[in-house]
Amino acid sequence: MDAANFNPATEQLAPAAGTKRGYMQIANAIRRPSMLLALATAALLLGPAVAADLNPAAITITPPDKIKWIAGDNGADTATMAGDPDKPGMYVILIRWHAHHMSRPHFHQFDRYITVISGTWWVGTGTKYDPDSTVPVKPGSFVRHTAKQVHYDGAKNEDTVIEIVGQGPQTATPAQTK
Repeated sequence: MDAANFNPATEQLAPAAGTKRGYMQIANAIRRPSMLLALATAALLLGPAVAADLNPAAITITPPDKIKWIAGDNGADTATMAGDPDKPGMYVILIRWHAHHMSRPHFHQFDRYITVISGTWWVGTGTKYDPDSTVPVKPGSFVRHTAKQVHYDGAKNEDTVIEIVGQGPQTATPAQTK
């Protein structure tokens, strides 16, 4: 089949004469669906000019500037997003490690599930604190801290935000050897 003479609108070959008119018909046949696709895409992306009202009983949205961070004395700020880490039950917290701050070796009584939100999070294992042996964990990565296993973590050259989902009450038992 000669693709240059194919008319997609009729799914037939155009006259083989190759006249200017034949080429214009082919160009128009290709242009029409492309234009319709572009218009449909624009309509979907732009959508209604006003956002729909959401039922606050169904969805709670907290914009980044409304998250309530509590400054810690260990170089990390904490924001509790759901639950209470000091009580039994599930909790969700955000930790913002400031650059050049790390925890010391410790462990938790329950598994904890961590997602790196921004920055590079650095993690190490073992009872000897050695920041040079930590490995980088990039944004979007998922980490599981296994219960009763010794680890330490934090930020090196940039602030880092992680989300932790765990089972309360949250504990951190020191485990560093010198």
